[in-house]
Amino acid sequence: MDVEGADVFGMKRKKAVGSGQDSAVAPPVRTVPVTLLTGFLGAGKTTLLNALLTEPAMRDAAVIVNEFGSVPIDHGLVRTGSERYFRTTTGCICCTATSDIRTSLYELHQAFLEGMMPEVSRVVIETTGLADPAPIINSLIAGGTPALGLRDHIVGRHFHLSGVVTAFDVVSGPAMLDSFIEGWKQLAFADHIVLTKTDLADAAAVDRESLADLNPAASFHDRNAADFDLMSLFAASDYSLRGKPEDAPGWLAADRLSLHAAHRHDINRHGVGVEAFDLTFDGAFDPQAIVTFLELVTSNVHSGLLRLKGVFGATDAPERPVVAHAVQHRLYPLTRLERWPDGNRSTRIVLIGMDMPQRPIRALFDTLAAQAGRKVFR
Repeated sequence: MDVEGADVFGMKRKKAVGSGQDSAVAPPVRTVPVTLLTGFLGAGKTTLLNALLTEPAMRDAAVIVNEFGSVPIDHGLVRTGSERYFRTTTGCICCTATSDIRTSLYELHQAFLEGMMPEVSRVVIETTGLADPAPIINSLIAGGTPALGLRDHIVGRHFHLSGVVTAFDVVSGPAMLDSFIEGWKQLAFADHIVLTKTDLADAAAVDRESLADLNPAASFHDRNAADFDLMSLFAASDYSLRGKPEDAPGWLAADRLSLHAAHRHDINRHGVGVEAFDLTFDGAFDPQAIVTFLELVTSNVHSGLLRLKGVFGATDAPERPVVAHAVQHRLYPLTRLERWPDGNRSTRIVLIGMDMPQRPIRALFDTLAAQAGRKVFR
Protein backbone atom coordinates (compact mmCIF):
# COMPACT_ATOMS: atom_id res chain seq x y z
CA MET A 1 0.00 0.00 0.00
CA ASP A 2 1.33 3.43 -0.98
CA VAL A 3 0.74 6.75 0.71
CA GLU A 4 0.72 9.68 -1.72
CA GLY A 5 3.19 12.45 -0.88
CA ALA A 6 3.61 16.05 -1.95
CA ASP A 7 3.16 17.28 -5.50
CA VAL A 8 6.61 18.41 -6.59
CA PHE A 9 6.28 20.76 -9.58
CA GLY A 10 3.76 18.35 -11.01
CA MET A 11 5.75 15.23 -10.10
CA LYS A 12 3.93 13.06 -7.55
CA ARG A 13 6.26 11.36 -5.11
CA LYS A 14 5.03 8.25 -3.36
CA LYS A 15 6.46 6.65 -0.25
CA ALA A 16 6.13 2.94 0.26
CA VAL A 17 4.93 2.34 3.82
CA GLY A 18 7.68 0.82 5.90
CA SER A 19 10.26 1.04 3.12
CA GLY A 20 11.52 4.58 3.80
CA GLN A 21 12.08 4.93 0.05
CA ASP A 22 10.65 7.58 -2.28
CA SER A 23 9.96 6.89 -5.93
CA ALA A 24 9.05 9.34 -8.69
CA VAL A 25 5.97 8.45 -10.69
CA ALA A 26 5.54 9.68 -14.26
CA PRO A 27 3.85 11.25 -16.11
CA PRO A 28 3.52 14.55 -14.25
CA VAL A 29 0.14 15.44 -12.78
CA ARG A 30 0.40 19.04 -13.94
CA THR A 31 2.85 21.43 -15.52
CA VAL A 32 3.66 25.00 -14.55
CA PRO A 33 2.33 27.59 -17.05
CA VAL A 34 4.92 29.90 -18.62
CA THR A 35 3.90 33.23 -20.14
CA LEU A 36 6.14 35.26 -22.45
CA LEU A 37 5.95 39.03 -22.03
CA THR A 38 7.46 40.52 -25.14
CA GLY A 39 7.41 43.73 -27.17
CA PHE A 40 9.94 45.85 -29.03
CA LEU A 41 12.50 48.11 -27.36
CA GLY A 42 10.88 50.72 -25.15
CA ALA A 43 7.35 49.32 -25.44
CA GLY A 44 6.87 49.33 -21.67
CA LYS A 45 7.33 45.66 -20.76
CA THR A 46 9.02 46.29 -17.42
CA THR A 47 6.28 48.76 -16.43
CA LEU A 48 3.66 46.13 -17.20
CA LEU A 49 5.63 43.50 -15.29
CA ASN A 50 5.88 45.72 -12.21
CA ALA A 51 2.14 46.33 -12.31
CA LEU A 52 1.52 42.61 -12.69
CA LEU A 53 3.67 41.72 -9.70
CA THR A 54 1.53 43.87 -7.39
CA GLU A 55 -1.37 41.46 -7.92
CA PRO A 56 -1.94 39.11 -4.96
CA ALA A 57 -2.41 36.18 -7.34
CA MET A 58 1.17 36.67 -8.55
CA ARG A 59 2.81 36.35 -5.15
CA ASP A 60 4.03 32.82 -5.93
CA ALA A 61 5.11 33.53 -9.52
CA ALA A 62 8.69 33.17 -10.68
CA VAL A 63 10.18 35.85 -12.93
CA ILE A 64 12.91 35.55 -15.57
CA VAL A 65 14.10 38.77 -17.21
CA ASN A 66 16.30 38.77 -20.29
CA GLU A 67 18.40 41.81 -21.17
CA PHE A 68 20.30 42.52 -24.37
CA GLY A 69 23.92 43.41 -23.65
CA SER A 70 26.39 42.48 -20.95
CA VAL A 71 25.33 44.97 -18.24
CA PRO A 72 21.91 44.29 -16.68
CA ILE A 73 19.74 47.34 -15.93
CA ASP A 74 16.14 46.11 -15.89
CA HIS A 75 16.72 43.56 -13.14
CA GLY A 76 17.14 46.40 -10.66
CA LEU A 77 13.94 48.07 -11.82
CA VAL A 78 11.66 45.06 -11.35
CA ARG A 79 9.98 45.05 -7.94
CA THR A 80 10.20 41.34 -7.27
CA GLY A 81 9.96 41.17 -3.48
CA SER A 82 12.44 39.39 -1.25
CA GLU A 83 10.78 35.96 -1.43
CA ARG A 84 10.19 35.74 -5.17
CA TYR A 85 12.34 33.59 -7.43
CA PHE A 86 13.98 35.99 -9.86
CA ARG A 87 16.66 35.40 -12.46
CA THR A 88 18.31 37.71 -14.98
CA THR A 89 19.87 36.52 -18.21
CA THR A 90 22.00 38.72 -20.46
CA GLY A 91 22.57 38.51 -24.17
CA CYS A 92 20.08 38.08 -27.00
CA ILE A 93 17.67 35.46 -25.70
CA CYS A 94 16.46 34.48 -29.16
CA CYS A 95 20.03 33.60 -30.13
CA THR A 96 20.47 31.26 -27.16
CA ALA A 97 16.85 30.49 -26.36
CA THR A 98 17.05 26.71 -26.38
CA SER A 99 19.91 26.62 -23.90
CA ASP A 100 19.14 29.70 -21.81
CA ILE A 101 15.38 29.36 -21.35
CA ARG A 102 15.56 25.66 -20.65
CA THR A 103 18.52 26.15 -18.33
CA SER A 104 16.67 28.85 -16.39
CA LEU A 105 13.57 26.69 -15.99
CA TYR A 106 15.64 23.66 -15.04
CA GLU A 107 17.42 25.69 -12.35
CA LEU A 108 14.04 26.88 -11.07
CA HIS A 109 12.83 23.29 -10.85
CA GLN A 110 16.01 22.18 -9.06
CA ALA A 111 15.78 25.06 -6.57
CA PHE A 112 12.35 23.79 -5.53
CA LEU A 113 13.43 20.18 -5.28
CA GLU A 114 16.37 21.17 -3.08
CA GLY A 115 14.13 23.14 -0.73
CA MET A 116 15.66 26.51 -1.64
CA MET A 117 12.29 28.03 -2.58
CA PRO A 118 8.57 27.26 -2.33
CA GLU A 119 6.57 25.88 -5.21
CA VAL A 120 5.57 28.40 -7.89
CA SER A 121 2.22 28.57 -9.60
CA ARG A 122 3.45 30.22 -12.81
CA VAL A 123 6.48 31.69 -14.57
CA VAL A 124 6.68 35.01 -16.43
CA ILE A 125 9.55 35.54 -18.86
CA GLU A 126 10.18 39.12 -19.95
CA THR A 127 12.15 39.00 -23.18
CA THR A 128 14.53 41.59 -24.52
CA GLY A 129 12.93 43.99 -26.99
CA LEU A 130 14.90 42.50 -29.87
CA ALA A 131 13.81 38.94 -29.19
CA ASP A 132 12.45 36.82 -32.00
CA PRO A 133 9.68 34.81 -30.29
CA ALA A 134 10.02 31.80 -32.61
CA PRO A 135 13.03 30.08 -30.98
CA ILE A 136 11.69 30.81 -27.50
CA ILE A 137 8.31 29.31 -28.36
CA ASN A 138 10.01 26.35 -30.01
CA SER A 139 11.90 25.62 -26.81
CA LEU A 140 8.64 25.42 -24.78
CA ILE A 141 6.07 23.68 -26.96
CA ALA A 142 5.56 20.03 -27.84
CA GLY A 143 7.04 19.30 -31.24
CA GLY A 144 9.39 22.27 -31.00
CA THR A 145 13.17 22.19 -30.72
CA PRO A 146 14.23 18.62 -29.85
CA ALA A 147 15.44 17.88 -26.33
CA LEU A 148 19.22 17.76 -26.18
CA GLY A 149 19.54 15.92 -22.89
CA LEU A 150 17.97 15.02 -19.56
CA ARG A 151 17.69 18.70 -18.60
CA ASP A 152 15.46 19.47 -21.58
CA HIS A 153 13.27 16.42 -20.93
CA ILE A 154 12.77 17.52 -17.31
CA VAL A 155 11.76 21.01 -18.43
CA GLY A 156 9.34 19.54 -20.96
CA ARG A 157 7.72 17.39 -18.27
CA HIS A 158 7.22 20.19 -15.76
CA PHE A 159 6.58 23.41 -17.74
CA HIS A 160 4.39 24.38 -20.66
CA LEU A 161 3.89 27.56 -22.69
CA SER A 162 0.67 29.18 -21.52
CA GLY A 163 0.56 32.32 -23.66
CA VAL A 164 2.30 35.27 -25.28
CA VAL A 165 1.57 38.86 -24.25
CA THR A 166 3.05 41.58 -26.48
CA ALA A 167 3.38 45.26 -25.59
CA PHE A 168 3.12 47.63 -28.56
CA ASP A 169 4.16 51.29 -28.35
CA VAL A 170 1.64 53.20 -30.47
CA VAL A 171 4.01 56.19 -30.73
CA SER A 172 7.22 54.52 -31.96
CA GLY A 173 5.90 51.10 -32.89
CA PRO A 174 4.56 51.76 -36.40
CA ALA A 175 7.94 53.06 -37.62
CA MET A 176 9.66 50.09 -35.98
CA LEU A 177 7.55 47.68 -38.01
CA ASP A 178 9.03 49.11 -41.20
CA SER A 179 12.54 48.10 -40.17
CA PHE A 180 12.47 45.09 -37.83
CA ILE A 181 10.94 41.70 -38.57
CA GLU A 182 11.17 40.92 -34.84
CA GLY A 183 8.42 43.45 -34.20
CA TRP A 184 6.14 41.74 -36.70
CA LYS A 185 6.80 38.36 -35.13
CA GLN A 186 6.14 39.62 -31.62
CA LEU A 187 2.70 40.73 -32.78
CA ALA A 188 2.03 37.66 -34.91
CA PHE A 189 2.67 35.14 -32.12
CA ALA A 190 0.74 37.10 -29.46
CA ASP A 191 -2.45 36.00 -27.72
CA HIS A 192 -2.85 39.47 -26.22
CA ILE A 193 -1.50 42.77 -27.55
CA VAL A 194 -1.28 45.64 -25.05
CA LEU A 195 -1.25 49.09 -26.65
CA THR A 196 1.03 51.36 -24.63
CA LYS A 197 1.77 55.11 -24.74
CA THR A 198 -1.81 55.70 -25.83
CA ASP A 199 -1.87 58.68 -23.46
CA LEU A 200 0.87 60.28 -25.59
CA ALA A 201 -0.67 59.64 -28.98
CA ASP A 202 -3.59 61.04 -30.87
CA ALA A 203 -6.17 58.29 -30.59
CA ALA A 204 -7.36 59.00 -34.12
CA ALA A 205 -3.85 58.44 -35.45
CA VAL A 206 -3.58 54.91 -34.05
CA ASP A 207 -4.59 52.57 -36.88
CA ARG A 208 -5.92 49.72 -34.79
CA GLU A 209 -7.57 47.99 -37.74
CA SER A 210 -4.21 47.60 -39.49
CA LEU A 211 -2.71 46.22 -36.31
CA ALA A 212 -5.57 43.77 -35.97
CA ASP A 213 -4.94 42.56 -39.52
CA LEU A 214 -1.45 41.47 -38.44
CA ASN A 215 -2.93 38.96 -36.01
CA PRO A 216 -6.70 38.39 -36.19
CA ALA A 217 -6.55 35.89 -33.30
CA ALA A 218 -5.08 38.35 -30.79
CA SER A 219 -7.08 40.36 -28.27
CA PHE A 220 -6.17 44.06 -28.15
CA HIS A 221 -6.06 46.04 -24.92
CA ASP A 222 -5.47 49.74 -24.21
CA ARG A 223 -3.04 50.08 -21.32
CA ASN A 224 -4.61 53.39 -20.30
CA ALA A 225 -8.26 52.35 -20.57
CA ALA A 226 -10.29 52.52 -17.37
CA ASP A 227 -11.29 48.86 -17.64
CA PHE A 228 -7.80 47.52 -18.44
CA ASP A 229 -7.25 44.25 -16.54
CA LEU A 230 -3.63 43.17 -16.86
CA MET A 231 -3.97 40.11 -14.65
CA SER A 232 -6.59 38.60 -16.95
CA LEU A 233 -4.04 38.44 -19.76
CA PHE A 234 -1.89 36.04 -17.76
CA ALA A 235 -4.57 33.45 -16.94
CA ALA A 236 -3.24 29.90 -17.23
CA SER A 237 -4.00 28.30 -20.57
CA ASP A 238 -2.34 26.29 -23.33
CA TYR A 239 -0.63 28.21 -26.13
CA SER A 240 -2.01 27.55 -29.59
CA LEU A 241 -1.27 28.76 -33.10
CA ARG A 242 -4.94 28.49 -34.01
CA GLY A 243 -6.01 31.65 -35.82
CA LYS A 244 -2.50 33.13 -35.83
CA PRO A 245 -1.11 34.49 -39.12
CA GLU A 246 -0.15 31.78 -41.60
CA ASP A 247 3.50 32.87 -41.40
CA ALA A 248 3.75 31.82 -37.73
CA PRO A 249 4.03 28.03 -38.23
CA GLY A 250 6.54 28.63 -41.02
CA TRP A 251 8.70 30.80 -38.77
CA LEU A 252 8.74 28.04 -36.15
CA ALA A 253 9.69 25.43 -38.75
CA ALA A 254 12.43 27.65 -40.19
CA ASP A 255 13.84 28.25 -36.73
CA ARG A 256 13.99 24.53 -35.98
CA LEU A 257 16.06 24.10 -39.12
CA SER A 258 18.42 27.05 -38.58
CA LEU A 259 18.70 27.01 -34.75
CA HIS A 260 20.07 30.58 -35.11
CA ALA A 261 23.59 29.20 -35.11
CA ALA A 262 24.93 32.18 -37.04
CA HIS A 263 25.00 34.68 -34.17
CA ARG A 264 25.26 32.89 -30.85
CA HIS A 265 28.77 33.98 -30.08
CA ASP A 266 28.36 37.63 -29.05
CA ILE A 267 25.90 38.67 -26.33
CA ASN A 268 26.16 42.32 -27.46
CA ARG A 269 25.09 41.71 -31.06
CA HIS A 270 21.79 40.83 -32.67
CA GLY A 271 21.70 40.09 -36.37
CA VAL A 272 23.33 42.51 -38.78
CA GLY A 273 24.05 46.03 -37.54
CA VAL A 274 22.15 45.93 -34.22
CA GLU A 275 24.41 45.99 -31.20
CA ALA A 276 24.54 47.05 -27.58
CA PHE A 277 27.31 48.75 -25.69
CA ASP A 278 27.55 49.81 -22.10
CA LEU A 279 29.03 52.68 -20.11
CA THR A 280 29.88 52.42 -16.42
CA PHE A 281 31.29 54.78 -13.80
CA ASP A 282 31.86 54.17 -10.09
CA GLY A 283 31.27 57.79 -9.07
CA ALA A 284 28.32 60.18 -9.07
CA PHE A 285 27.48 62.87 -11.64
CA ASP A 286 26.23 66.39 -11.16
CA PRO A 287 22.50 66.29 -12.12
CA GLN A 288 23.05 68.82 -14.90
CA ALA A 289 25.82 66.65 -16.36
CA ILE A 290 23.37 63.75 -16.51
CA VAL A 291 20.86 65.88 -18.41
CA THR A 292 23.56 67.21 -20.75
CA PHE A 293 24.80 63.72 -21.62
CA LEU A 294 21.32 62.34 -22.26
CA GLU A 295 20.16 65.28 -24.35
CA LEU A 296 23.26 65.23 -26.53
CA VAL A 297 23.03 61.47 -27.12
CA THR A 298 19.32 61.44 -27.93
CA SER A 299 19.04 64.71 -29.88
CA ASN A 300 20.64 63.35 -33.06
CA VAL A 301 17.75 61.68 -34.87
CA HIS A 302 20.17 60.03 -37.32
CA SER A 303 22.44 58.44 -34.70
CA GLY A 304 20.91 54.97 -35.06
CA LEU A 305 19.90 54.84 -31.39
CA LEU A 306 17.00 52.49 -30.72
CA ARG A 307 16.98 52.30 -26.94
CA LEU A 308 18.81 53.82 -23.99
CA LYS A 309 18.32 52.83 -20.38
CA GLY A 310 20.47 53.73 -17.42
CA VAL A 311 20.82 54.19 -13.69
CA PHE A 312 22.95 57.20 -12.65
CA GLY A 313 24.50 58.13 -9.35
CA ALA A 314 23.76 61.81 -8.64
CA THR A 315 25.74 64.13 -6.37
CA ASP A 316 22.70 65.97 -5.03
CA ALA A 317 21.15 62.80 -3.54
CA PRO A 318 23.64 59.90 -3.58
CA GLU A 319 21.12 57.49 -2.02
CA ARG A 320 18.52 58.12 -4.73
CA PRO A 321 19.73 57.12 -8.21
CA VAL A 322 18.37 58.68 -11.38
CA VAL A 323 16.68 56.36 -13.89
CA ALA A 324 16.77 57.30 -17.59
CA HIS A 325 14.85 55.86 -20.54
CA ALA A 326 14.93 56.84 -24.19
CA VAL A 327 13.37 55.29 -27.28
CA GLN A 328 15.12 56.46 -30.44
CA HIS A 329 15.42 60.25 -30.03
CA ARG A 330 12.58 60.52 -27.50
CA LEU A 331 13.98 61.05 -23.99
CA TYR A 332 11.40 60.37 -21.30
CA PRO A 333 11.30 62.35 -18.04
CA LEU A 334 13.94 61.28 -15.56
CA THR A 335 12.78 59.58 -12.38
CA ARG A 336 14.35 58.92 -8.98
CA LEU A 337 14.38 55.66 -7.09
CA GLU A 338 13.96 55.80 -3.34
CA ARG A 339 17.10 53.69 -2.95
CA TRP A 340 19.62 51.74 -4.99
CA PRO A 341 17.96 48.50 -6.16
CA ASP A 342 20.98 46.35 -5.39
CA GLY A 343 24.41 46.51 -3.83
CA ASN A 344 25.92 48.00 -6.97
CA ARG A 345 25.94 51.80 -6.63
CA SER A 346 27.73 52.51 -9.91
CA THR A 347 26.31 54.37 -12.89
CA ARG A 348 25.29 51.90 -15.60
CA ILE A 349 24.01 52.75 -19.08
CA VAL A 350 23.12 50.45 -21.96
CA LEU A 351 22.64 51.81 -25.49
CA ILE A 352 21.15 49.66 -28.26
CA GLY A 353 21.13 50.74 -31.87
CA MET A 354 22.18 50.29 -35.45
CA ASP A 355 25.63 51.50 -36.48
CA MET A 356 25.77 53.96 -33.61
CA PRO A 357 28.75 56.34 -33.37
CA GLN A 358 30.22 54.71 -30.29
CA ARG A 359 33.48 56.66 -30.18
CA PRO A 360 32.04 60.18 -29.66
CA ILE A 361 29.46 58.86 -27.18
CA ARG A 362 32.15 57.15 -25.13
CA ALA A 363 34.36 60.25 -25.35
CA LEU A 364 31.55 62.46 -24.04
CA PHE A 365 30.83 60.07 -21.19
CA ASP A 366 34.51 59.76 -20.27
CA THR A 367 34.88 63.55 -20.23
CA LEU A 368 31.93 63.98 -17.88
CA ALA A 369 33.16 61.09 -15.71
CA ALA A 370 36.62 62.66 -15.48
CA GLN A 371 35.09 65.97 -14.41
CA ALA A 372 32.95 64.18 -11.83
CA GLY A 373 35.99 62.31 -10.58
CA ARG A 374 37.92 65.52 -10.03
CA LYS A 375 35.01 66.96 -8.07
CA VAL A 376 34.67 63.85 -5.93
CA PHE A 377 38.31 63.26 -5.10
CA ARG A 378 39.62 66.85 -4.91
